[in-house]
Amino acid sequence: MSGTPDTSPRHVFDVKTLEMLVCPLTKTRLTLSADRSELISVAARLAFPIIKGVPLLSLDEARNVEPEALRQLPELGGEH
Repeated sequence: MSGTPDTSPRHVFDVKTLEMLVCPLTKTRLTLSADRSELISVAARLAFPIIKGVPLLSLDEARNVEPEALRQLPELGGEH
């Protein structure tokens, strides 16, 4: 089943949920991607997909993220 992602309100990831989730590998905080389609674990360099508003936090579903892509995340772009 391919096509455009379902963006109905029922299938949109609730950003408040992000505060409760951690990377299943490193147990560190996750960052929402700019297009809101993935949760990124900077520590593990993994991206977990969000399908119909549900984050798939399985290592089998994750993809590797290049270090350069991590530096482009808005949250990591500047000094804290």
